[in-house]
Amino acid sequence: MSNTPLPTRRKTLQMLAGIPLLPLGASTSAAALLAACGGSDGGSAEFKSVSFSSMAAPTLQNPAAMATTTVGSVMKVTFDDDSTQSFNLAYQPFFITGDMVSDGKGGKILAGGYLDIHNKPIVDATVAGSERQYYSDAPDGTSLLTVPDAKVDGVKGKPVFAVVQFEYTTWAQDGKTDMYGKLPSPIAVLTLDQDPKTGKLSLVKYHNVDTSKVHGLWITCGASLSPWGTHLSSEEYEPDAFSIDKNSMFKAYSKNLYGNESAANPYNYGHMPEVFVNKDGTASIKKHFCMGRISHELVQVMPDSRTALMGDDATNSAYFVFVADKEKDLSAGTLYVAKVGAGFSIDPASGSAAALSWINLGHATSAEIEQLANSLKPSDIMTVVSKDPEDTSFTKIVANGKIEWIKINAGMDKAAAFLETHRYAAYKGASMGFTKMEGTTVNAKDKIAYSALQNCEKSMVAGDASNVAGNGVSIPKQLKAGVVMALNLRGGQKDLAGAAINSDWMPVDTKALLAGEDIAADALGNTGNPNKICNPDNLKFSEKMRTLFIGEDSGQHVNNFLWAYHVDTKQLSRLMSIPAGGESTGLHAVDEINGWTYIMSNFQHAGDWGGIHNVVKDTLDPIIRKNYKDKAGAAVGYLTASPSQPSLKG
Repeated sequence: MSNTPLPTRRKTLQMLAGIPLLPLGASTSAAALLAACGGSDGGSAEFKSVSFSSMAAPTLQNPAAMATTTVGSVMKVTFDDDSTQSFNLAYQPFFITGDMVSDGKGGKILAGGYLDIHNKPIVDATVAGSERQYYSDAPDGTSLLTVPDAKVDGVKGKPVFAVVQFEYTTWAQDGKTDMYGKLPSPIAVLTLDQDPKTGKLSLVKYHNVDTSKVHGLWITCGASLSPWGTHLSSEEYEPDAFSIDKNSMFKAYSKNLYGNESAANPYNYGHMPEVFVNKDGTASIKKHFCMGRISHELVQVMPDSRTALMGDDATNSAYFVFVADKEKDLSAGTLYVAKVGAGFSIDPASGSAAALSWINLGHATSAEIEQLANSLKPSDIMTVVSKDPEDTSFTKIVANGKIEWIKINAGMDKAAAFLETHRYAAYKGASMGFTKMEGTTVNAKDKIAYSALQNCEKSMVAGDASNVAGNGVSIPKQLKAGVVMALNLRGGQKDLAGAAINSDWMPVDTKALLAGEDIAADALGNTGNPNKICNPDNLKFSEKMRTLFIGEDSGQHVNNFLWAYHVDTKQLSRLMSIPAGGESTGLHAVDEINGWTYIMSNFQHAGDWGGIHNVVKDTLDPIIRKNYKDKAGAAVGYLTASPSQPSLKG
């Protein structure tokens, strides 16, 4: 922006300083916005709030809108003098997976491409004569960040980096071979050129992170940005080490990664990887083995840079918290799991909050647990049987939807706590009752965390075989459409053994904030109310906008949506519709990078049809195939905007 020392310009700059400005359309410059925003010499308006209009859900009256990313919402900025500025929102992709993009060295590289442990392409040979490198149709967790003193060739404005992980590939190119979980998840750093006048981001360089030193990555789902500027990844659905010889998916994963079906060790997966971006747009990665081996979905580190609330995307999942020994260092700390008190409800109208107390599962370093992972067999840690042994030395538990009896071997509590975390937490009496606990995020000002339960079914429902009576997590009937829970955060807490918990950000209770609604199938096929959230997954909170963003992974909405919920006004607004059959992923709300605000958003597996798509499938399938590489491609990008009125009045 101009530094011209005119009074009105200074006041306009002051006026704009607090606005969460989304990047403007390429045809609109910040200079033009300044010229339009004059303001009188008598004073300047201060930023007050942001609101979003809600777009209508697309229908078959416009099939093209159902078959792509459709945005029809408006962001309105309000100032303290009640003047406003509105911005029409739009979606801007960096690429569609399968595109050849710049490697920053004068060559091209396949976006979303898969690599083996030697960083060699993994080839899809399912169509004879059309062999090609596998690439993902499922981009997921994304972090937008900057690095001090960054310098990358080809950047003309300011260098900004996006770390993007690719969860899986749905099908091989023959359209018949299921590839879910059979390929090692790639993770990439995008070097982006930020135009200082418009905020527009342009891809300059795509760099694959070398994951070989962390044994490759397994089903990387949601992600978050740490307070110290690193990308916190995930490995969900930890493979069961006790049945690994029967797990054909894991054998295929090992074959594709190592060239050998038995080379991969299940205890090396189900952890929390962290990516460190370098000044030149390359990156390194480490995997933290001390945060519990669970179905890691999305980790949220609190403003203390030590306390991490973790999503646990499993049946019979729980609230887990890791408290690191040191700030900005997740390589050592203490793992806790929650016990849910009386009054748990998924009805926001009930106002009921259930207290949370905490069981200390143990303290460990990542290095010691990784050493245990590579030296122990499952039978070294515990015995697990599926039928009652009628032996009092065994404890009955429910883990991953199955009733089991387990016995911890002498001296193996630490190994059990950090390598068989679900089983050990159940053994210790934790409330292992949630289903599909997905994204987590934090509202730091109010000290409230938010947690998504994609579905409230199975282990959460009283009387279900996987529901544990008396564990505090019990609802009278299922709500497949799911809920978002709010958790108050406090300090001064003690664990159930009476020891102090060294954190000021521990969840002390949980109550329902927003809920979906199951319905009979409507004319379009929706079995969840399309005007409410459904199957919430990605969650991100913007402090400046006071807005909780919610991305759906819904088998009940014909089109999945990205929502904005203002926590003060309680307004819920639909911002974007994802291509039918796809999932909203990669959500990241960035309050400010060099003066600009970004809402990152990807999608996965467009046209992945289920029963709810019977009404629309025949019409939409050919359009989606044309838009997204015969359904093999998916978008990585962000929401952008342009001013819709000429001036800010003030």
